[in-house]
Amino acid sequence: MKTAVFSTKPYDREFLIAANAGAHELHFLEANLDASTALLAAGFGAVCVFVNDTVDAPVLKQLAGVGTRLIALRCAGFNSVDLAAAKRNGIAVVRVASYSPHAVAEHTVGLILALNRHLHRAYNRVREGNFALDGLLGFDLNGRTAGLIGTGRIGAVVAKILRGFGCEVLTMDPFQNPDCLALGVRYVTLDELLDRSDIISLHCPLAPENHHIIDTAALARMKTGAMLINTSRGALVDTIAVIEALKSGKLGYLGLDVYEEEGDIFFEDLSNTIIRDDVFTRLLTFPNVLITGHQAFFTRNALEKIAATTISNISEFETNGRCENQLL
Repeated sequence: MKTAVFSTKPYDREFLIAANAGAHELHFLEANLDASTALLAAGFGAVCVFVNDTVDAPVLKQLAGVGTRLIALRCAGFNSVDLAAAKRNGIAVVRVASYSPHAVAEHTVGLILALNRHLHRAYNRVREGNFALDGLLGFDLNGRTAGLIGTGRIGAVVAKILRGFGCEVLTMDPFQNPDCLALGVRYVTLDELLDRSDIISLHCPLAPENHHIIDTAALARMKTGAMLINTSRGALVDTIAVIEALKSGKLGYLGLDVYEEEGDIFFEDLSNTIIRDDVFTRLLTFPNVLITGHQAFFTRNALEKIAATTISNISEFETNGRCENQLL
């Protein structure tokens, strides 16, 4: 199937070519998909996109007009896709439902450890010959309470790792995961989780009902000095409210791998330019904030699985007109 692959980086090309093994005609485009680039898909039956591509109603209308029949997401999240518009335009949408929950879970715990023990600050100090320990005081994870919002595949792995550290783990999810229950994890209300947790980590998909689930009110309920981690979707967190909580000292630590306005920032080298997002640059000024550029998924294992599933999805749709990983 002739496929236009948008937002291509060298690693996308490497892993997709290996997984494809000549099965489909892949054309790699560096440009993100949006209303200004949608016509580049003219003549392509399938379009392959990533998390920060824009697949809204105007884009889908353009894609339908140039013959696109399939949107193949090479990610699990699909909040960037207007599914109703895709259905109206007769375009199927498939995704990579699961790739490596361990990749994201391990990165999550890495952020927790780095923030707690100030590893990012210690690294820079030692490189400058400063071996003083002032300001680097951490705490034992053993005996602390961690609250996980969302206990799907990733949340369950995080729960297992944190239980291994000796943490009490509280969770909030409409569906109770038997693997979590077997670990001794306790499901509670969101309010109790916010009230009791020393560390709060987000592992739920983005949907209208949980947009800004961490807002001013949620932050007010949290323990003073608590840690907040988000490796899920940026818009789960109200960034302005978080900045105010950091300024007041209410929030003690913040670890982010995602940001609600990341589309114009992440996955690009902006080291020689001025970042024009004042909210994001304000976050960078806090010593108790650690941000990574949406890299939690970025392991060889995960990229191999993402590429293999993406190619399999395209092949299955081409052969059967439907796919097991189809959203509509």
